[in-house]
Amino acid sequence: MNGRGGRRNPYQLTDESPVYVISVAAQLSGLHPQTLRQYDRLGLVSPDRAAGRGRRYSARDIELLRQVQELSQDEGINLAGIKRIIELENQVAALKSRVVELQQAVEGAAAAMQQREAQVHASYRRDLVPYEDVHPQSGALVVWRPKKQRRD
Repeated sequence: MNGRGGRRNPYQLTDESPVYVISVAAQLSGLHPQTLRQYDRLGLVSPDRAAGRGRRYSARDIELLRQVQELSQDEGINLAGIKRIIELENQVAALKSRVVELQQAVEGAAAAMQQREAQVHASYRRDLVPYEDVHPQSGALVVWRPKKQRRD
């Protein structure tokens, strides 16, 4: 198990697998290794740590480094602003995930309610007939008399 998610095959690589040492991550992101250390200290990009406390970057971390560089250089946003943008993007992603969870829960509850409703309808007595008031203003009296059964 790692700090970023649940259990998975330790040999299966994903975008979140921390595999790149700082020199490789710096080369892939086009940044200086000292810049990566600074971003880690500021909490902009926080890579996983190896057993010897060395930083290990994932493909997602490298993409985030590129995004930080683009926001800083191309958009002119300061690092505090970039950190806030990243936090808000993470919050939006978490909220989207929560919405999906809640939608699934609502769908499950609706299915259970429909199933229960079907059970209730199946339990109705079939010998009862619903009464419909045909002429509500007429004041007529309806008398029901059972048919006489003939004996053979």
